Amino acid sequence: MSPRKAAALRDGGDLTLREHLIATAERLLGERGSAGLTVRVIAREAGVADGVLYNHFADKEELLAVALRAHVKAVERTLPALPEPGGGTVEANLRVHIEHGLAMHRAILPALTGMLAQPNVLARFAALNEPDDWRDRLAAYLLAEAELGRLAPGARVDAATSMIVGVCHEAVLSTLFQGTAEPPPSKDVDDLVAAVLDGIGPSRT
Repeated sequence: MSPRKAAALRDGGDLTLREHLIATAERLLGERGSAGLTVRVIAREAGVADGVLYNHFADKEELLAVALRAHVKAVERTLPALPEPGGGTVEANLRVHIEHGLAMHRAILPALTGMLAQPNVLARFAALNEPDDWRDRLAAYLLAEAELGRLAPGARVDAATSMIVGVCHEAVLSTLFQGTAEPPPSKDVDDLVAAVLDGIGPSRT
């Protein structure tokens, strides 16, 4: 442990120094985005010497990737719970999943603004994929509905998942490249649900 032990740790917090560094970087990502977020800035905010970060992470890119993952998880905890398979209607449940994905992507957008110039961070972030990510939960939800017989036999769940996730990614890319941050109107969400179910929904005849 560095002699310049972080104040948060001196005060008896339950975080390890590694966890404290991740929490600090995650907070800065949420507040300022990643542009200009240097090792020195993170270290100063964490109350440690610059070199301490390298005792716990291979490099800044690893810390930022882990912090970005933590930020996504923190955002998701603020969103409404996702519906369980078999409850309600598939149409209404898909609408909740889509609105969840759009809200999550809009919330993490500030943290992503400087990442386009840091492809190594994005690659590390992608490698940290966890089985309870929203995309995986969406795919699992659709698969479960298919197994319950609430979707068409042979429903192309992977393709439907990619379609929905792609719309959420498009919202981020449109903001990054065009500066348009307006969320899609409810009709667009309804149209997406209809487009998905027209392909995988059970026969209505």
